[in-house]
Amino acid sequence: MKFIVKLFPEITIKSRPVRRRFIQRLQSNLQIVLKRISEDIKVSGFWDKVEVVLPQDSLQYRDELCETMARVPGIAHFIEVAEYPLVSFQDVFEKTLPLYASRLKDKTFKVRVKRKGKHDFTSIDLERYVGGGLLEHSDSAGVDVRKPDEYVDIEVDQDTFYVVERLHKGQGGYPLGSQEAVLSLISGGFDSVVASYMTMRRGSKTHFLFFNLGGKAHEIGVKQVALHLWQQYGASARVKFITVPFDEVVGDILQNVHHSHMGVVLKRQMMRAAEKVADLMKIDAIVTGESIAQVSSQTIPNLTLIDQSTNKLVLRPLITMDKQDIVDITKKLGCFDIVKTIPEYCGVISDKPTTRARIERVLEEEQGLDDHILDNVIAKAEVLIIDEIVENLNVQTEIEALSKVSENQVIVDVRSPVEQEKKPLNMPGCEVVCVPFYELESAVGAWDQGKEYLLYCDKGVMSVLHAQNLQDKGYSNIKVYRPLV
Repeated sequence: MKFIVKLFPEITIKSRPVRRRFIQRLQSNLQIVLKRISEDIKVSGFWDKVEVVLPQDSLQYRDELCETMARVPGIAHFIEVAEYPLVSFQDVFEKTLPLYASRLKDKTFKVRVKRKGKHDFTSIDLERYVGGGLLEHSDSAGVDVRKPDEYVDIEVDQDTFYVVERLHKGQGGYPLGSQEAVLSLISGGFDSVVASYMTMRRGSKTHFLFFNLGGKAHEIGVKQVALHLWQQYGASARVKFITVPFDEVVGDILQNVHHSHMGVVLKRQMMRAAEKVADLMKIDAIVTGESIAQVSSQTIPNLTLIDQSTNKLVLRPLITMDKQDIVDITKKLGCFDIVKTIPEYCGVISDKPTTRARIERVLEEEQGLDDHILDNVIAKAEVLIIDEIVENLNVQTEIEALSKVSENQVIVDVRSPVEQEKKPLNMPGCEVVCVPFYELESAVGAWDQGKEYLLYCDKGVMSVLHAQNLQDKGYSNIKVYRPLV
């Protein structure tokens, strides 16, 4: 089975060296993520496309392959094709008919041929021949060249032709790693999640910087959403997740800054801290999820003052987007159910916050701050490789993982409802309850404290994160179920 990957259109207008580099990067990214599915998948790069071949004895991986490629930045779309040698018009028709006969029943259609190479016929010649054959030998409703119900797509490349069986939409954007790395300030809210995704999609390796204002539970939630985002859209590049404990900075602001300017000063301190982290990582740009006038600190005058606190380029992909549009994107990304459970910690709440701060007043307010505190919190920062979040968690207790289930234990499937429905957990003789991870905290209070509850997920990541969180809250009867492979 072959897939032909079509490049994001902006790639095709680049200079020859840049275009070649982008194609090589896309080919490499696909190789990295598809090899995790099967070692037998072959990826080849060409001037105008990338080809992916799934061997016939590995067809069980087709759906997973398609789902994975649909999330890889740099792909406009990819087509699933049947490949044949070009022999004659009649042979093209005979190969096309069985693939489309059932689809064309009672529908109008149009044949489209794309041709590359030198031939003694035109694309229109082949379209007419195949179209006439399909019209005569199928139960279609006829040909409609303007608004057909179905398109019959054929591509001719030199001495080979491809019949397009299915077309799959891609992410668009540039291949991950084709642009310089960025440092994204992620709070776990809708805005920072979407902003991080947008820089990934634009080709930048996106590292995550989290200012912890809400304790362990907040940190776990943000790590969870960052991990999901990376696994789905950025897994071809390893990135870092940096946690900075910011409560000392907030305390300093609460004690020394007038309430009307707390929000702006907090954002400026975050920018200063982000700049220090970015310098250590040799990164030139900081990403935030700010949007004009969404909150008081995000007016144009206040954003101007916030930017003046750093020498780094500040990227704001959402700057003119509406909140509902941002929320809708998180649903498409599969992050909505995670993000909606993460509380927003603003750190400081201003009474009648200023929307037009002046630099003179801001500098006056900042004179009372302790410069050493910012350096202290940076020194306490925790740096993790994102795919090692679970292994590197600074846990206070050992989370016990069991592969066998006893009579007094209940397996809790914490996967999302979509995952539960797609791949049900079949455990004959065991009590299994389905509680999506984002409902755990509200459900755990009603559980029988005389039983042990074993959290389960496919990869063992979310189950450990939530088991740790619940144990930290005093639920000592929470463990993890990890079946033997």
